[in-house]
Amino acid sequence: MALVVISLVLGLCVGAFSAPAPDTPKQIDLLMPHVQPKVPDTYLCHGMKLNSSATYITGFIPNANMNIAHHMLLYGCTSPGMKKPVWNCGEMASDSSMFDTAPTCASGAKILYAWAMDAPSLSLPKDVAFAVGGDTDIKYLVLQVHYKNVTTFLPPQNGNDTSGLNLITQKNKLPRRAGVYLMGTGGRIKPKSTVFMETACKFDSNLEIHPFAFRTHTHTLGRVVSGYRIRDGKWTEIGRMNPQKPQMFYNVTTPNLTVKPGDILAARCTMLNDRDTTVNIGATQNDEMCNFYIMYYVDGKTIMDDNYCFTSGPPNWSWENFGQGDLALEDMPDTVSLPPGSSEPLEEGKDDVARDDESLESILDNLQPRELEELYEELAEEGKDNDLNGYYYGGY
Repeated sequence: MALVVISLVLGLCVGAFSAPAPDTPKQIDLLMPHVQPKVPDTYLCHGMKLNSSATYITGFIPNANMNIAHHMLLYGCTSPGMKKPVWNCGEMASDSSMFDTAPTCASGAKILYAWAMDAPSLSLPKDVAFAVGGDTDIKYLVLQVHYKNVTTFLPPQNGNDTSGLNLITQKNKLPRRAGVYLMGTGGRIKPKSTVFMETACKFDSNLEIHPFAFRTHTHTLGRVVSGYRIRDGKWTEIGRMNPQKPQMFYNVTTPNLTVKPGDILAARCTMLNDRDTTVNIGATQNDEMCNFYIMYYVDGKTIMDDNYCFTSGPPNWSWENFGQGDLALEDMPDTVSLPPGSSEPLEEGKDDVARDDESLESILDNLQPRELEELYEELAEEGKDNDLNGYYYGGY
């Protein structure tokens, strides 16, 4: 009888020590299931259904190589774009693709995390987490990978890919919920020029948010991306970074910042195009992007429903076109287009190289009618307009 009692006690003790505490971190792996994309600039998505009980994400560990993956995005979805293990979720789909095509999310898309250029791991501040699953509207996690180089997946290597994320999670509820607010533009960047791509939105949410991290994203032409909160005409920097650095989430440059209803959020990408052709905002690595991410927390469990601020960008939209309040442009900081570590801010305008005779034809082919007329008038004053006559009177 004594042996039975001892055995029961030992069994209970072993059970007690082997069961993890509710707040013990657990790693969840969300990785591409050995895929073989065959075409550069393929976007692939892989989804994971979440449990009926809530999970709290407190950290992100990327597993990817910037020479293969151009970038990765983690979405929370109410429903995924497709229930299949992998699908093509980009604009570069073709009839020859081995993957069916669908959007990233069919409904309820929210960006939770973004990675590019070998950015390191991210741990959220104390008491802050992304809440997913359970009674939240995020029922699925979807990993999106934009493949830059597919050489290793083609013969003779015939390799496969498991790029993705290790998510650090726990089951215990935390008092502060995390969210991501994304600002960006469309538009195009003229040849041989420095262009400001700008966006701004009035903060109409009834919540007060606390930005704690920011991330910048462009492709190769971005030189500095900066974001601001404007309150009563005063500009306060949220973050400013050279997007050619690792595109991680950095601590905000103004600690203890808040954004309240009625504030204005503004962002600018300063782009330097040294090419002879116009570059458009688009989905491929040869196109461009202009994104400023704000990672924030709220006290309580309710985050914003509207987490996006986008404008059409240049040449159709700039801060001067903002109509939701006073941006107080005369009071903007001198450092808006100043790359960190530099002493001279970049100025918008055409570079002198653009006027070289050798590149004249390619420049003219990318000009709009009014731009061509202004260039003609300017060069005519310098006596250099002869070469333009065929273009100016040729139907532009």
